[in-house]
Amino acid sequence: MKFTVTHESSNTKARRGVLETAHGTIQTPIFMPVGTQATVKTMTPEDLESMNAQIILSNTYHLFLRPGTDIIAKAGGLHKFMNWDKPILTDSGGFQVFSLSHRRKITEEGVMFRSHIDGSKQFLSPEKSMEIQHILGSDIMMAFDECAPYPATREYIAHSSDRTTRWAERCKIYHNNKEGQNLFGIVQGGMYKDLRKKSAEELVSLDFPGYAVGGLSVGEPIELMCDVLDYTTDFMPKDKPRYLMGVGTPDYLFEAVERGIDMADCVLPTRNARKGTVFTAHGKLVIKNARYAEDFLPLDPECDCYVCRNYSRAYIRHLFKANEILGLRLASYHNLYFLLKLMENIRTAIENDSFLSFKDDFYAKYGYNNING
Repeated sequence: MKFTVTHESSNTKARRGVLETAHGTIQTPIFMPVGTQATVKTMTPEDLESMNAQIILSNTYHLFLRPGTDIIAKAGGLHKFMNWDKPILTDSGGFQVFSLSHRRKITEEGVMFRSHIDGSKQFLSPEKSMEIQHILGSDIMMAFDECAPYPATREYIAHSSDRTTRWAERCKIYHNNKEGQNLFGIVQGGMYKDLRKKSAEELVSLDFPGYAVGGLSVGEPIELMCDVLDYTTDFMPKDKPRYLMGVGTPDYLFEAVERGIDMADCVLPTRNARKGTVFTAHGKLVIKNARYAEDFLPLDPECDCYVCRNYSRAYIRHLFKANEILGLRLASYHNLYFLLKLMENIRTAIENDSFLSFKDDFYAKYGYNNING
């Protein structure tokens, strides 16, 4: 993997970069659609390519449980299994395991948990997470970490963050620089700045090819997230990609990029789409509302995606009211395209040294309040 910063904003930490992997080149900053179970819900790989998705994320925990690594190995790896020949990032499974608070037990060795599918006992450790991700064959792998809840005591976060560092060391030893796959460390530390600094410095000393910021966007106010993120990125290498886990609305993406983040992912664009909420240049639109029954405009008149060029609000509302799967598919396509196009425009704005003015114009039109005043 090779990462090159090609342009830096003159008045923010925003930067433009190029990330080269075994399965292709990624222009950063980038949003990554989430394909939890080897599919981005309702989307084909061809759909994703048509909207210029450069990399997608899949989930170690879910693929470990179903269909299982034996089947994916027989298919020739995750890329062939799902017919996607561009880069894939796999998370470690940690977030899903730790979200099963009533189904798991954490020890220094790893996490014992019960499957959400059949209740069977399962075990994930740093080594097991690496083994699974090696079989999946992802371009970017994530170290096994503990994603602590918010709020949490300083004592809990300190203990959890230290264990994440120890687990990262074990991941690195097991991974042993496997060819074609790149292991990222995950910075933890909760909302405590000194613990964030400690975590970042310890992980940087392990010399991973890239770093993620975990444990943010877990329920804290956006102002607190931005404050902690701004502080944390100061201790992350400038010559390696930075990934903020779990953010996927326009404001969170802008704020992340402004603080030096290169990569982001989230299920929200497709999850919200399936509930009938879509992004537009002038804010969110709930397509199921009665006001759109006879509205023959596109979802977003300023959008040039396939959906907005071919279908009306009235038609898509009809699909939702009739419980037709096509409605979910069209709304999902639009939301993903909207964010991918937004990131493309952000990259251009960084190159032109106009990031802040572009952000201000977007916020004013969308209806966001700028947290920086």
